[in-house]
Amino acid sequence: MIGTDPEPPDEFDEPQGVEIVDIDAEEDGGESDALVSSSSSLTRRDPLGAYMRDVQRYTLLSKQEEHDLAVRFIEQDDLEAAKRLVTSNLRLVVKIAYDYRQAYKNILDLVQEGNIGLMQAVRKYDPYKGVKLSSYAAWWIRAYMLRYILNNHRLVKVGTTQAQRKLFFNLKKEKAKLSAMGIEPTAQIIAERLNVPERDVVSMDMRLAAGDASLDAPVGTAEGRSVARVELLPSEDVRVDDTLADAEIGDQFAQKIHEFGSSLENKEKKIFEDRLVADDPKTLQTLGDEFGVSRERVRQIEKRLLKKLKAYLQSELSETVVEVYESP
Repeated sequence: MIGTDPEPPDEFDEPQGVEIVDIDAEEDGGESDALVSSSSSLTRRDPLGAYMRDVQRYTLLSKQEEHDLAVRFIEQDDLEAAKRLVTSNLRLVVKIAYDYRQAYKNILDLVQEGNIGLMQAVRKYDPYKGVKLSSYAAWWIRAYMLRYILNNHRLVKVGTTQAQRKLFFNLKKEKAKLSAMGIEPTAQIIAERLNVPERDVVSMDMRLAAGDASLDAPVGTAEGRSVARVELLPSEDVRVDDTLADAEIGDQFAQKIHEFGSSLENKEKKIFEDRLVADDPKTLQTLGDEFGVSRERVRQIEKRLLKKLKAYLQSELSETVVEVYESP
């Protein structure tokens, strides 16, 4: 299993225009393995053309054959039956991949992802619903191809939510439609037509219009020299002097708290040790039971103790340090 499978709906209509055709005859155009020159023995390698010719070797199945093989796979876990179901629909994957050749140029990459979707479709196909496998598989094939295009369109993903995915595939087409109708394609109009937030339209438009920017790309400085963009980014690391200062203040703070605790007696000392500075503080009720008083009385003592602690720290340390380390 690769990643999270994009589930198609349980109920679906048969997709229009999905049929198994001879893709090699339609699209290849006779360019496969063309000679580089008439006098050379070298030939140009055409992996897509070779794959198409290889796909033609697998015969298509009749409706009854498809049903029988699917039943065998479900009831008997017959892998040979599953293999025949997959190979007989490989041409469908190529046909669908050609629908997305404008969005992603490498057809073989799309075919590879589509084949994974086809195998998932065969695994989940229910022959008793009376729907052709090719119609059901088309949903899975497209889902895997679309996910691959989104994940590989840029180094940084541009479609991470449902609204962004819708905009990725429809923003340019919607702009063209509105322009053809004589309507200015503003972000507000597009958001209303596609039923997405307006801010997502603005964000996606900017992201699609701008290319990826390399952090290693040279950038000019005010001094006239060229440095990498990454060198101008602020560091997220804490400065060494700040770390040492924080450690020193923390030590002073801990020392003063220890000195304050040493000056306490009786109930205040017990509450301070068992509740305020303990790793596993006791509850108010537990301390109340030990003292033989109500939990509200313990809370009052604790509140008074905290005021005394704050006053002591302010007298011993600067007020800024007390505000930083003061309990919320």
